[in-house]
Amino acid sequence: MEGPLAAPNWIGHALPRREDARLLQGRGMFVDDIQPQGCVFLEVLRSPFAVGAIVRLDLSAARAMPGVVAVFTAGSLGLKGDSAVNPLLADAHLAPMEPLARDRIAAAGQPVVAVVATSRMAAKDAVEAIDLDVAEDGRSPEGQTRAHWGTALPAFDDPVTAKLHHALVAPFAMEPRAALAVPNAGGLTVWLSTQTPQRGRDDLCVMLGLPRDALRVIAPDVGGAFGGKASLMPEDVLVAFAARTLGRPVKWCATRSEEFLAASTGRGAMTQAEMAVGPDGVGLGLRADLRFVLGHWMPYSALSPIRNAGRILPGPYAMPFDVTAVAAVTEGPAVNIYRGAGRPESAMLMERLMDRAAARCGLDPLEIRRRNIGPKDGNSSICSGDFSGLLDRLEAETGYATLRAGLAMRRAAGDICGLGLALYVEPCGQGWETAFIELLPSGRVLAGTGSSAQGQGRETAMAQIAAHGLGISPGMIDVVAGDTASVPEGIGALASRSTAIGGSAMWRAAQGLRAKVMKAAAQHLGGPVQAIGPEGFSRGDKTLSWQTLGASAPLRVDIRHEAAAEAWASGAVLAEVVIDTETGALTIERITWVDDAGVVINPMLVQGQLMGGAAQGIGAAMMERMVYANGQLQSGSLMDYALPRATDMPPIRLFSQPTPSPANPLGVKGVGEAGCIGVPAAILNAVMDALPPGTPDLSLPLTPEKLWRAMTGPRP
Repeated sequence: MEGPLAAPNWIGHALPRREDARLLQGRGMFVDDIQPQGCVFLEVLRSPFAVGAIVRLDLSAARAMPGVVAVFTAGSLGLKGDSAVNPLLADAHLAPMEPLARDRIAAAGQPVVAVVATSRMAAKDAVEAIDLDVAEDGRSPEGQTRAHWGTALPAFDDPVTAKLHHALVAPFAMEPRAALAVPNAGGLTVWLSTQTPQRGRDDLCVMLGLPRDALRVIAPDVGGAFGGKASLMPEDVLVAFAARTLGRPVKWCATRSEEFLAASTGRGAMTQAEMAVGPDGVGLGLRADLRFVLGHWMPYSALSPIRNAGRILPGPYAMPFDVTAVAAVTEGPAVNIYRGAGRPESAMLMERLMDRAAARCGLDPLEIRRRNIGPKDGNSSICSGDFSGLLDRLEAETGYATLRAGLAMRRAAGDICGLGLALYVEPCGQGWETAFIELLPSGRVLAGTGSSAQGQGRETAMAQIAAHGLGISPGMIDVVAGDTASVPEGIGALASRSTAIGGSAMWRAAQGLRAKVMKAAAQHLGGPVQAIGPEGFSRGDKTLSWQTLGASAPLRVDIRHEAAAEAWASGAVLAEVVIDTETGALTIERITWVDDAGVVINPMLVQGQLMGGAAQGIGAAMMERMVYANGQLQSGSLMDYALPRATDMPPIRLFSQPTPSPANPLGVKGVGEAGCIGVPAAILNAVMDALPPGTPDLSLPLTPEKLWRAMTGPRP
């Protein structure tokens, strides 16, 4: 990284991440680290076939294998309800999960049989002994959800157009999914590698027919998620059912191959749009058609990408719009939210149209964006944003005019090089979140948040917010999250909502506890408190420690914060690229990025989110792709699925230019999705700028072969 994140720290200094210190000391606790006495292990037979009817399922050999405790099929489960799917859109078609295939197979890799044995190897051996045959017939599942935003527009006269295809990608977390269930008196304790422990508890209770107070879900350390752990998955249900049925602990941990084959995927959309443009480069209207695939069943948040993509357009620009979207149930694994969830798809489509319009009108890409941005506060949904200011800062930090001049000289010398801009918006989640703060007899403060953590530094940020509200040191605060016994209600960590909504809940709880402790301290000191700090309270020459106050009476505040509006982040990105003339290999020479995440609480955590998102955005733009042939996965390992490495990361200069959000009391906005929104769009625009004029829009990823073909003539 070449430049600092030039933002003030809300607290005044950047704390190290507490989670990092604990994990580096070997004190991390992931699901697979937990091994209760008497634990047995679950493995799944996954269909090697694509769509078709099950014609033979012989379990006799598996049941006779050494160590086998139980074998379950769909007919064994007797579930009491379906997994929840958030409808989000009017007249949504919903397709809840079937934990095990009953009569038909809808995707290669779909679970068919669950085997429980005394060791993982015994369970795997038994799975291998099952005889399954399927009559493949090509009959894919059906069902569509349609939606519309804006108003119908008349036909455009000679519009600029764009058509893009986003490859399906894998939410490749450091830790694969895992589940452990331990029965107790009348219920279960379930450890899940999840973003949403409360949602997981609620779904499991419905499906198993248990009251909510009989089931506890714990999300311990979670090694990344990116949307792939946002919803309950079939294996989670199978583990909980098996533990309750067998009356003993049951554990399942995915292998990397299983994750490629059967975890949810992301993206996969086909988008196209046309924009009417005046001779001055001003957009007169936008018509877009968005097509999303869902796979054969729908996790809870499956419709979020289509909803986000539709409601964001036309992004930061002001023009009439007519947006139609379709999400279709298809064969294959579930397609769920993946970092960005519809935001990258709409941003890339809009940014391609802007570049097409600039070429049509003979305008610089930076200038045409200036002419089309809306007022400072954007459209009626956008809470705040200075889009002109973002472009001005980007122009200044990059020396844009000099870069353009240098580009012409390089091209004259034979380089295939280009510059790409992207101006984006990022809606950051809606709804509610919970928090509590309690002063303990020890004098320490316990803070609980319904926003769980998967490595983003959530504990650190929440401790800072709580400490600032109370007027004490963050080191005095212990943060708990991810346990439904400690925080019974909550939404979890997704949609860039945790700081804006979860942090606001924590802030309000801190303010409430501050009022309580000030009142209680005044009673001890015989009058209003004159000073408060980490050492305690004082009035004149009288002092009172936090420990003394905490030991005298329980003091606690619980908050359920409902967001009055949605925070919207934004940013501007410039990518500089060069393409090797002989091989088509793409090199990103530099990315410059101005981000508006609202009030910045901890610059180090924001920088981590931006850089991590950029890495995933670069992966989607350049190399990541799930490949299927006749329903069979062809990219099922890291030999076939390319991930960005450290050597693929270009120099990235980050600059912060915040406008506080009026949507929450902290003034914060989200930042978790930003790298997947702005960075790929800028890269694609830079590549298209480098390629010969008239080159059709390329689908993602931008592989060397695809770029070589685009340079040498054959249609990519």
